[in-house]
Amino acid sequence: MNRYKKISLLALIITAASTVAYAANNTMENDAVAINKAKIPLTQAITAAEQHASGKAARAEYENSKNGWVYDVEVVNGAKVFDVKVDADKGTIISSIEDKADRDDDRDEKD
Repeated sequence: MNRYKKISLLALIITAASTVAYAANNTMENDAVAINKAKIPLTQAITAAEQHASGKAARAEYENSKNGWVYDVEVVNGAKVFDVKVDADKGTIISSIEDKADRDDDRDEKD
């Protein structure tokens, strides 16, 4: 009886691991497919963000937020950095917030 319990437990673990791997892979595929459904291209979102913040884009991402799929563009204007969210369907600015903290300060060497 103990042997059957071990085999059953092993089968359960394999099934659970397979389910998690499938779900993770399926999520990545959905993210890749999602950008193809955006009504405006990344280049248009970057242009809108640069014009809004009067600067140059340093980074851009396509991400799922509480507002749905948006482009998150980091724009540098002089010494200021802005996080600008652009609606992926309309190309309108959803929000623009000055980024007060440098994201990689903890990894920089002392000046």
